[in-house]
Amino acid sequence: MVVVFALVALAVVGVIATANWYVWRRLFRDTTRGPGPVRRVGAVVIAGGWVLAVGALVAERTGAPFPLQQILAWPGFLWLALSIYLLLAVLAGEVVRPLLRRFLERRAAGRRQAEPEPRTSPVEDAARIPAGTAPPKATETPDADAPDADAGTGTPTAPDPGTAAPDPGTAAPATAPESPLALPSRRLFVSRVVAGAAAAAAVGTVGYGTYGVLNGPSVKRVTVPLAKLPRAAHGFRIAVVSDIHLGPVLGRGFAQKVVDTVNSTQPDLIAVVGDLVDGSVKDLGPAAAPLAGLRARHGAYFVTGNHEYFSGAEQWVAEVRRLGLIPLENARTELPHFDLAGVNDVAGEDEGQGPDYAKALGDRDRARACVLLAHQPVMIHDAVDHGVDLQLSGHTHGGQLWPGNLIAGAANPTLAGLERYGDTQLYVSRGAGAWGPPTRVGAESDITVIELASRQA
Repeated sequence: MVVVFALVALAVVGVIATANWYVWRRLFRDTTRGPGPVRRVGAVVIAGGWVLAVGALVAERTGAPFPLQQILAWPGFLWLALSIYLLLAVLAGEVVRPLLRRFLERRAAGRRQAEPEPRTSPVEDAARIPAGTAPPKATETPDADAPDADAGTGTPTAPDPGTAAPDPGTAAPATAPESPLALPSRRLFVSRVVAGAAAAAAVGTVGYGTYGVLNGPSVKRVTVPLAKLPRAAHGFRIAVVSDIHLGPVLGRGFAQKVVDTVNSTQPDLIAVVGDLVDGSVKDLGPAAAPLAGLRARHGAYFVTGNHEYFSGAEQWVAEVRRLGLIPLENARTELPHFDLAGVNDVAGEDEGQGPDYAKALGDRDRARACVLLAHQPVMIHDAVDHGVDLQLSGHTHGGQLWPGNLIAGAANPTLAGLERYGDTQLYVSRGAGAWGPPTRVGAESDITVIELASRQA
């Protein structure tokens, strides 16, 4: 097993190294005429970016001093996102490169065909006459009034002393051929255009995606009908908040934006479904403090996500309880018109704190509607077995960075949105924040207001 893991790790490192060499080649080597400072700077930028990225990941997971985590996080995590889109943009450039080169070649050929033949002087014409061939006679008619200097004398006219005779051993140059640098220069031009466009596209994509995260999540509204929900609960609103990921990048200011957005929806109940933090209570307690301002008629509830178990789940459960949220640790509460249950995340199994569906749901009245809070969508199958009507989850981030949605979609039964599994419905939020790079591409962050609908209404 250790050998297999080592081989897989070596293969991954090899792929990453090859991809980065390819990016360096296209952005720096192919855009310069030879070795020099530009190529060296490019190598330093790419290698240094990965050093910062790995340092940010290691510092977060090992609990390094929080100021050090903050110093490394911004450049390191942003480089992770930028490297992905630089690679994708450079790969896309391989399609554009031959098309642009062909366009330039046709344009150059068209210009050569449109140019007129160059006019030459009599001296140049004489120089091109092959040896042993008589020069052509003049076709011009001499002026009748001009005296013929050679008439009856047989003596050739002396050459004009101001005109130098052509050197018979030297041929005048013909029309200049195309410069031998034309083709290399064209390739260099194409490489620079494609590299510049790729860099601009990558930076623009990451910049826009980062702005979207820092600007705060949008509000999404979804109506979910429940067969067992009584008429009196029709229109009950649950604000679903997942994956805030407070940490060295997203701090107190971001938490306040989330709280203000949730409160603006005036929900009846708030469900925080895991991955609240990436760090200890000691480091992130002040960042999470605004959560005390969450307001809902039936309260705010919390279940753990996998990142809580990387950050000290027991301490965070105690902290959110102090802030006024109600943790549901494999527990259930009976609201006036339906049951609300919550289970721990599957990541807690390594610490003996995994999900316990029997404890949370085993003795409930199945005639009542039940809403379950569970961080990961993969927990839906246990929810179906226990007769849950609606499961609320997060975890996937909707893929966060395209084409990461392809991987996240393969690993989860539902990537985002509402789907039905037998008699149980599953809603998966894309999440309010972001993990790693504070960037989202193709997966806008959201806070979802679930409005329950009674079929009896």
